[in-house]
Amino acid sequence: MAERMIKQFMEMVQIDSESGNEAQFIDYLLAEFKKLGADASKDAYGNLLAKFPVKNSANKEAILLSCHADTVKPGQGIQPKMEKGVIRSSGETILGADDKAGIAEMLEALRQAEVRPPVEVAISRQEEVGLLGVKNLDFSFLHAKRGFLLDNDTLDTIVIGGPSYFAIDVEVKGRSAHAGMDPEKGINAIVAAARAIAALRLGRLDHETTANVGVINGGIIRNGVPAAASFLAECRSLQHAKAQALADEMERIIKREVAAVGASVVIKTDNLCQAVQISPDAWTVKTAQKALETIGIQAKTTFITGYTDASIYNNHGIEMAVVGIGARDEHSTEEHIHVADMEKALAMLIEILRLSAV
Repeated sequence: MAERMIKQFMEMVQIDSESGNEAQFIDYLLAEFKKLGADASKDAYGNLLAKFPVKNSANKEAILLSCHADTVKPGQGIQPKMEKGVIRSSGETILGADDKAGIAEMLEALRQAEVRPPVEVAISRQEEVGLLGVKNLDFSFLHAKRGFLLDNDTLDTIVIGGPSYFAIDVEVKGRSAHAGMDPEKGINAIVAAARAIAALRLGRLDHETTANVGVINGGIIRNGVPAAASFLAECRSLQHAKAQALADEMERIIKREVAAVGASVVIKTDNLCQAVQISPDAWTVKTAQKALETIGIQAKTTFITGYTDASIYNNHGIEMAVVGIGARDEHSTEEHIHVADMEKALAMLIEILRLSAV
């Protein structure tokens, strides 16, 4: 029943699970999946893995359903409230619908579906900080060759492609000095970092490419020339070669601008995922579209420059389409979800299970 799903969702978002702190929530889910009759366990990295047997079907080909357990910050002490069919946080936190709405919808679909093929489930850790959970997932547990990631916001789109993503960590070294007595003896690391950031091409560079600086730190006292500063940057593109070229460009600019003021720099660049896409005519896409048609939604395929676990699954040879869960304004304190959208997502999943069992 939808009421049971909503009640469980509101219960789940109250369990803290910011990235890296998902253990309690994973244990909660482990117990829930076992209650539903799954063979469930955690792998060495702490991801949850579960298997459900076939139900009222002769189809022996398993499908994979996947979500992530972690949330972004601020995600501690979430207190959900529902007003006029909309669930929000009642405090200065996110809601956690990304991705706990997907998990609640998945659990309820598995309870209600009268027909389903064998189902494998993977709930990853640390998705929000670089897909770390799925990168360390025990893929030997999985035999499904296709499946659905429940981590898109809108129900009328199906994500079939994601970007190459580069995380760029920068540490600038200057030289300390007294800011009032001997400023000329110092090399201001904050100035060097700021100069480098100002020279970067940031924001939306084209329809498939973005770059950003999201964090900067430096200095310890007001009246001292700071000897150290750091910042965290990123770039991404739906074309791997374009993302690689942009990451290289950013490194060159940072080194040039930092050196111009006499400072030094250490740059660590990590390619966290590689661009991948599946066909708009892929079985998973067509199945999701058929399921959505039953609730009056004509879903279109799309590409996103936000990354998801689907990139890693597809790179591992598991065809994964990303379907909607109904969340809105994710990654902000304005995050919310309509009960009606959760009910539609539930109906979609039940129909996906039925269609997959044929």
